[in-house]
Amino acid sequence: MLTKLKLYMDFVVLRHTIFAIPFAYLGAFLANRGVPELRILFWVGLAFLGARSAAMALNNLIDKDIDARNPRTSKRELPSGKITLNEVWGIILISYFLLFFSAYMLNPLCLILAPIIPITSFVYPYLKRFTPVSHFVLGLNLGYAPVGGWLAVTGIFNFPFGANEMAMLLILLGVTFWVAGFDIIYSLQDLDFDRKNRLYSVPSVFGVKKALDLSFASHILMLAILVGLMFVLGLGIIFKIGLVVIGLLILYEHRLVKVDNFTNIPVAFFNVNAAVSLSMLVFAVADVAFSKTLL
Repeated sequence: MLTKLKLYMDFVVLRHTIFAIPFAYLGAFLANRGVPELRILFWVGLAFLGARSAAMALNNLIDKDIDARNPRTSKRELPSGKITLNEVWGIILISYFLLFFSAYMLNPLCLILAPIIPITSFVYPYLKRFTPVSHFVLGLNLGYAPVGGWLAVTGIFNFPFGANEMAMLLILLGVTFWVAGFDIIYSLQDLDFDRKNRLYSVPSVFGVKKALDLSFASHILMLAILVGLMFVLGLGIIFKIGLVVIGLLILYEHRLVKVDNFTNIPVAFFNVNAAVSLSMLVFAVADVAFSKTLL
């Protein structure tokens, strides 16, 4: 059982939840302007786990033939035969049950909006066959995390937009461009394979130099959006320090990957982006908790 459990965790790359689950909790903390109820934190975490696990399993299922042809991915659990199609469908169904049940336990608005997540998760894997926009749709899928965390606390979405809705939109866009930026870097590893198989990643369509430029531009835009978030929510000095830290991490990430050298992509992809995600949560929560007393 433990061996199977580890296999399933590797299949959905559970360790990569560190990229986005801090943003789910970030949305909850900012909406509450402090620590939300433990009940909310529990169901937000479970909803995110279900949504992300299902999306990963669905992506691997749809791309199973492509992954089998790609030397970098051919030894993954599904193309190598370590996991069966029935097991994959089981993971998808159980994961989406966790998402929808958690949304139900949070509030009616979360339950009403929950179907958006499987729709875009299903669309994303097919986009790379037609358009390089797929990187940004992946970012959108993870950008739902802070919005879900926020709505888990408030249960309200006003139209026309107020400050709360503007903050949610800014976090959504910030995460979208951040993820798209590092996914473009990650896709450099499959540059030759994508070109041979007519897959539309940004590097395969525009070349390495333009891909790195677009990745950097996406990350600069992410930082600009976070500055906008700071003004909308009236965040203070601790958040500003966090923006500086995140900016330095982004610069470091882009110094690691060169036009003619992709060897540091794993470090840039996992280590640096995990630090960005955790920094965002820690500095924002600390600001909400302590900046007024410091001022």
